[in-house]
Amino acid sequence: MSQFDLSRLEAIIAERARSGDENSWTAKLFSKGTSKAAQKLGEEAVEAVIAAVTHDRQGLISESADLLYHWLVVLALEGVSLEEVLAELETRTTRSGIEEKTSRKG
Repeated sequence: MSQFDLSRLEAIIAERARSGDENSWTAKLFSKGTSKAAQKLGEEAVEAVIAAVTHDRQGLISESADLLYHWLVVLALEGVSLEEVLAELETRTTRSGIEEKTSRKG
């Protein structure tokens, strides 16, 4: 199993965002801001859904990687860490998903 994880990807994104490298997709996304990065996130989400419903396994793997990457870019642009998201997920594991979702409707 790979030792690569989302924390490592988050660090790579931060490094490349600061690089100012004109050949870096990450640096370009950061220069365009949250709106463009969020648009890309949405596009990748749709592509992942299409791959899933068409049972395109390799497409789903590829689009999921794109989705996770763009999600982390949006989080970074908005100053939200992966750790904050994981902490939120952890708090949700203390009760059923239905109970948790109902509590957010208020």
